[in-house]
Amino acid sequence: MNYSFHPLGDHAVIIEFGKEIRADIQKIIQIVANKLDDRPFDWMIEYVPAFTTITIFYDIQIVSRFVNDQFLSPYDYVCHQLETILTAITIDVPIESRIVEIPVCYGGEFGPDLSYVASYNGLTEEEVISIHAKNIYLVYMIGFAPGFPYIGGLSKRIATPRKETPRLKIPAGSVGIAGEQTGIYPIETPGGWQLIGRTPLQLFTPDNDPPCLLRAGDRLKFKPISFEEYLELEQGK
Repeated sequence: MNYSFHPLGDHAVIIEFGKEIRADIQKIIQIVANKLDDRPFDWMIEYVPAFTTITIFYDIQIVSRFVNDQFLSPYDYVCHQLETILTAITIDVPIESRIVEIPVCYGGEFGPDLSYVASYNGLTEEEVISIHAKNIYLVYMIGFAPGFPYIGGLSKRIATPRKETPRLKIPAGSVGIAGEQTGIYPIETPGGWQLIGRTPLQLFTPDNDPPCLLRAGDRLKFKPISFEEYLELEQGK
């Protein structure tokens, strides 16, 4: 397993596992994240997984208590401690992955850019829906907005550039495409993704524990539903 350490300010360490967005790197990041959950360090404030990195934020006052007599900087001490986890990791073991079904009402008022995605790729709207709903997707990371999943596995046949001018308001639950990625807006927010549908599921509920429906490592399956089914599911929240 290849990795490198990089400082982020004076109270965080970035562990980089590669330069490319790949499923095998995401698996390593998930294994490391699980280890940090099982064995959190006293000095660790939180960790933030991303496409190819994990950033660990540490309490510099707590770390300083351990380095006074070791002639180490807080950063070097944290890197040394993290290596005790990294060198003990076995990456060949399977990790538990949830499969989450996401019902989506495609097109119409929920998917105002579906026709553009179809036209851009020389397809019909029905073909775009079929292709989008056929794959099993991987959630690589959560970011941008609370609960926003960055999802890999989109077919190149429906890949479409972001909008040149972002919308000021995108409704929660909107499903979009940007380049070779698809994603779901968990809250109302500005954004530039091409909107092809909407799910009635709530991806971010602050009062829940955990507040986010999805997490890195989840496998997703999109299920087309009718407008009537959307309303039924929305009312049953």
